[in-house]
Amino acid sequence: MTDAIDLLFSAHLQHVQALADRALEREGYDGLVVYSGRPGLHFLDDHGPAFKANPHFLHWAPLQEAPDCFVRYLPGRRPQLVFHQPADYWHKPPTVPTAAWTREFDLTVIREPADARGLLDAGNRRLACIGEPPAEFAEWGFSATNPAGLLAYLHYDRAAKTPYELACMREASRLGAVGHVAAAAAYRAGASEFEVHQAYCSAVGLREQELPYGNIIAFGEGAAILHYTTLGRRRDVPRPTFLIDAGAQFRGYASDITRTHVADAAGTDPTFLELMAAMEKLQLELCAAVQPGFDYREIHLLAHRLIAGALVQAGVVTGCTAEQAAENGVSGVFFPHGIGHLLGIQVHDVAGLAADDSGRTEIPRPTGHRYLRLTRRLEPGVVVTIEPGLYFIDLLLDEAQQNGLGRYIAWDVVRRLQPYGGIRIEDDVACTASGTPENLTRDAFARIA
Repeated sequence: MTDAIDLLFSAHLQHVQALADRALEREGYDGLVVYSGRPGLHFLDDHGPAFKANPHFLHWAPLQEAPDCFVRYLPGRRPQLVFHQPADYWHKPPTVPTAAWTREFDLTVIREPADARGLLDAGNRRLACIGEPPAEFAEWGFSATNPAGLLAYLHYDRAAKTPYELACMREASRLGAVGHVAAAAAYRAGASEFEVHQAYCSAVGLREQELPYGNIIAFGEGAAILHYTTLGRRRDVPRPTFLIDAGAQFRGYASDITRTHVADAAGTDPTFLELMAAMEKLQLELCAAVQPGFDYREIHLLAHRLIAGALVQAGVVTGCTAEQAAENGVSGVFFPHGIGHLLGIQVHDVAGLAADDSGRTEIPRPTGHRYLRLTRRLEPGVVVTIEPGLYFIDLLLDEAQQNGLGRYIAWDVVRRLQPYGGIRIEDDVACTASGTPENLTRDAFARIA
């Protein structure tokens, strides 16, 4: 697998260089220095959070655990990788990379971050630095740090993935699917939320800090908390349902997968099972809408109409049609978040609202849908999440009672369903030139079945 992905890296790097060439020419810079970053410290402490590399650096070089490293690029020249390998006996220094992709760079090893200054010397060139440079970099002669126009250009284009990036995301999806299967088995064996999380990490083969985001592992009513990360330690808790939102990373590229399970279908409220089946069906319909030229906002609004229809059909919403429930805000009581987002090096990848590559204007969200993270039209290579949800959230239900929407809600049915928390199903879907979406998540589960 790794060898096959390596074969795609050269073309990917050529794409990244061409992108940089256009951005630098437009913004009037002679070259680019991309800094991987440096670990910080907690307040009044001598240790800090796990290191997370600058996503721009990962776009150039797949080095997730490489602090104080640099990529220097001048158009028309081979990119230079300055790799920091400190002389350190307190910690194990990072290993100098030797994988096939390194042949695309002129690689230099340094022992101290300051050693990079001479190698990155700007001279008379106008170099732009991208990253979070420490204060001492201010004297290194960079013309600008994170110039807005340059970042906007790079961010906008990053939505469409290269074949190398798609290959990395397929592998991240495979790892995530393996973890989901192990987590579901642990849940059914009686594990606690925390133990289910451990089973996931073990199956995926990643430490907690190597996951793209904190796992959401929720039993029962916890599934109604959208970002539930408590990870309860007790086994003897109500567990009628299990919602898991968990992904994996490969070479810095993420997967983002959600599934909802029931402990015992025979003992589950038939209305909840009906809603689960409806959500599975409509989620696939939404995935099929990931087409070139399609406005992602329309997928979000379609999700509201379909979820409203499921609620009306199940008797949770009464006194109005599905169309009315989507228009008057009732569907938002049960589906309060966006249908998804861009996915790539970052879980919530950048420029989701950008109208173009200038960064000066945004495509507005539909009125009343402030949590939607993506409003662009889709194009081949773009990877998005499709994650419709249906929840029984006390706060939103209380608001519905107060603002008049409660007259459309069958409260006896809601009270019956509240112990189940909610339902979310999420797949990672790539838009393709053929018009047939590639469902990275469903394909991954099929491969490991």
